[in-house]
Parts: sequence; structure tokens; C-alpha cells
Amino acid sequence: MTPEAGNGVVSRRSQYPVDETVDRLKKLLDAGNVKLFALIDHSGEAEKAGIHIMPPTKLLIFGNPAAGTSLMLAAPGLAIDLPLKILVWQDREGATWLSWNSPEYLQQRYGLPEEMKGVLGAAEKLAAKAGG
Repeated sequence: MTPEAGNGVVSRRSQYPVDETVDRLKKLLDAGNVKLFALIDHSGEAEKAGIHIMPPTKLLIFGNPAAGTSLMLAAPGLAIDLPLKILVWQDREGATWLSWNSPEYLQQRYGLPEEMKGVLGAAEKLAAKAGG
């Protein structure tokens, strides 16, 4: 897996290993009173299934129900992309990356007004802080 451009996904390199990046994200979410709905350990589940070749890969699913609900009322289809997500993963060279849906992509995809894009930018702000 390599960071890809042009598909609505933004990737930013982290200065920290996957687990430390995830811990930093969790602390930021907690400090901002943002609900962590789920943490999916894709690589851990692969290992449980006997597949030991997947590099560390974890998905955080998070959001603010009040803010997300207003967005889904404006564009019900957005519910397929909410809550927001950040994927923390390690590439073949051992670098850690954070990936998320671009707020511009989501805004355009659902035809949301410009003023609603700010709520969708939470993943980008968190990734910048967590990745150093």
C-alpha cells in the first residue's frame, strides 16, 4: 500500500510508529470530547486468522454526534462516510502514515454548502497533531 492522490483520500506521514500514533490520536479525541466509536485492528485480526504478513494497520472511527447529525440531515447519503475515520498504517519501508477522506472531497461528493466543510475537516486537524 502506498499513499495515493486524486481519489479523495489524503495521506500524511507520521513521525511516530503506528501504536504511538494511535495513542496520540486517542488522547486528542479524548481531550476534544470527541467520541471514539471503534478502533479496528486490521493487522491484529489478520494475525488471529493466521495471516502474519500484514504490517500494522489500524482504523479509528470517531465523531461528534451533534455535528454529524446536522451534516446527515443536510445530506442523508453522507451517513455512509460518517463517522469520520483515520487509518494509521505502516508501509513496506516501515514508515507510518495517517490517511483520511478529504473534507473537500466529502463536501463535493454530497453537495454540502461551504460552511459545513469545517466539521468534515476534523480528521485532517487530528492527523496533523497526532503525526507530529
